[in-house]
Amino acid sequence: MKRAAARSFLVKGLLIAVTSGILYGLYSAFVTGGMGEGVWADWYGANAAGLTAFTIVYVLGMLGSALNDTVSALWALAVAAARGKLGDVGRCFRSRPGLVMIACAVVGGPIASGAYIIALQQGGSAVAPITALCPVIGAILSRILFKQPLTPRMLVGIVICFGAAVMIASTAFGGDAPAGLALGLAIAFIAALGWGAEGSIAGYGTAIMDYEIGITIRQITSGIVNLVVFVPIAAWLAGNVGLAPHLFAKAATSWPAMAFFVVSGLFSYLSFALWYKGNGMCGTALGMASNGTYSFWVPFFCWIVLGLIMGQEGWGLSPIVWVAAVVMVVGVTLIAVNPLAVLQS
Repeated sequence: MKRAAARSFLVKGLLIAVTSGILYGLYSAFVTGGMGEGVWADWYGANAAGLTAFTIVYVLGMLGSALNDTVSALWALAVAAARGKLGDVGRCFRSRPGLVMIACAVVGGPIASGAYIIALQQGGSAVAPITALCPVIGAILSRILFKQPLTPRMLVGIVICFGAAVMIASTAFGGDAPAGLALGLAIAFIAALGWGAEGSIAGYGTAIMDYEIGITIRQITSGIVNLVVFVPIAAWLAGNVGLAPHLFAKAATSWPAMAFFVVSGLFSYLSFALWYKGNGMCGTALGMASNGTYSFWVPFFCWIVLGLIMGQEGWGLSPIVWVAAVVMVVGVTLIAVNPLAVLQS
């Protein structure tokens, strides 16, 4: 009975982690859709609304991430208020686990999520399997930082994952590849580094903290730091720090786009919340591997929402990307767990 209960708990954790990957695919589709509506369509349009190339790539990418994470934080606060947990959120902010979550939020939020959205804008949904290397990065960082062993099985999984990454990267050199795909793939690797670092150290905070409180701290930190620090820095690097409040005001009042951000913020909150919960139930390694199935769900939902429903061109993917996404899932699963041991448990 004890083994059956443990197995049931593990299976439930796996389902939750896989669901977080599905929701991440929906978040990616809607945030990308929002950055093509309203004032965003003018900014990314043929005349670029007078913006420089650096501003279009980096400032707008960070702004899109900041808007999404801010809306996501509002969703998290609303859920915490409805469940009577706002007081706990305030107390946990000042605790050691809370400080760990804040650090993770900065790495996994403004840095990794900002890089992910910039990569999506440059390379399309083909960048998703590259960001799904985060369990590989997490395993390597755990070995370096926490002296956790890398078994032969895990090394095989790492080789498989990097092989899949090479398969995807090869599409950047074809004649029909999007103009920004190579840059998008490179920036996507920054997102993988950030989420790998977050996953490898956030377990400390979530092991002794309610996951809904942890995700609320994460999203609040990510939204504020993104808006107050990273977007102004990107604007300053673009040569005009005053661009930050100007672009934010226009984006926040562009209602056709904000409708998408409201939906993407909800899916973002739910995805990361279930990622944290799934990690707590089945372990960080297996949870990250199961969540890493978004390498398939991101291209799938971008194709459905943006390509089929909204009629946008360019969201179809070559067969090699679909195959590589599946190969990536196999690789991260091998890193996380011995399949034979799971079947026998």
